[in-house]
Amino acid sequence: MTYSHVIVEADGGSRGNPGPAAYGALVRDPATGQVIAQQGRTLGIATNNVAEYSGLVAGLQLAAEYAPDASIEVRMDSKLVIEQMAGRWKIKHPDLKPLAIKAQSLAPFGTEWTWVPRAQNSAADALANNALDGVDIPLTPAPAAAKPAVAQEPSDLQKALQGWGAQAEPPTQLIFLRHGETPHTVEKRFSGAGGDDPALSDTGRAQAVAAAEYLSRIGGVDALVTSPMVRARQTADAVASKLGLEPIVDDGWIECSFGDWDGHTFAEVQQKWPDALNAWLDSTSVAPPGGESFDACARRARSARDGLLARYPGKTVVVVTHVTPIKLMVRSVLQAPMSSMFRMELRPATLTEIHWYADGLASLRSFNVQPALV
Repeated sequence: MTYSHVIVEADGGSRGNPGPAAYGALVRDPATGQVIAQQGRTLGIATNNVAEYSGLVAGLQLAAEYAPDASIEVRMDSKLVIEQMAGRWKIKHPDLKPLAIKAQSLAPFGTEWTWVPRAQNSAADALANNALDGVDIPLTPAPAAAKPAVAQEPSDLQKALQGWGAQAEPPTQLIFLRHGETPHTVEKRFSGAGGDDPALSDTGRAQAVAAAEYLSRIGGVDALVTSPMVRARQTADAVASKLGLEPIVDDGWIECSFGDWDGHTFAEVQQKWPDALNAWLDSTSVAPPGGESFDACARRARSARDGLLARYPGKTVVVVTHVTPIKLMVRSVLQAPMSSMFRMELRPATLTEIHWYADGLASLRSFNVQPALV
């Protein structure tokens, strides 16, 4: 079986730091939750950090073995490893540098580095602890069983070079529409879930109508999905009126929560929360005070996207949502680092179109298209 995207979960530990050490690593299919391959092994005497990095290397090696053409999201509860591999923290300890270089050589371009709480990394932690208790988990499944003598599927890059027109099945087309302008938009204020939830301005309503006109000219829209926030629902209502569709509200497409920063400008946040802002800018795993991190928002948006792909295969769906979820979708398709989100500009009431194919390949067709006002 071939996989287009997998999750690597890894952990390591040392009883003594340094002391007897071991790692656990596994590769998981995010679509089914099934473990594709796993391994737990002792390392002798080592530190916690060396054990954690060793688990990461083992997990990436498993991914290369069992899902060689897949994009990867790495999930670990080690803040140090995740931040260093994402390039946000420097690697200073000499024992870690060779392991980090090895991990970087195994990680495909665009690998996502996600910190998770320890409770969400329990499977890899259990593999490491079992190994420390004398129960080494051998490589599972056996390599022979994982490599049936069949013709190898082309990689995503090969498929792209061959052209998406060669795909056997029509793609699911998601057209992301950012809501129209609000007073917060004009003043460039943080405006996330749990905040003031402003309505569209007069300009925003005109932008929503223009987007609806544009979509009506394109035609062929099968479903309309919207974030529950007021500005998104108002934009979706304009589209629904023009296309004759009933909007489906999906909480998965709500804007990221900015917590205490909601309603403030960037300059105000910089003045009141300088340390928290710097930490947020340095790492997408960091949330604003009382808010949601971009990493957490990404997991939520991916889940919402997967639901649409399963529910509307081969169909065209308009998704009325917000800046952050749209940027996260674009970043994911391009397999760009999470920090790329800070380099995208998305105007109000613009359209971004992405096609997803049945084999997992995705294509960015347009970005930030702004229909002319009627």
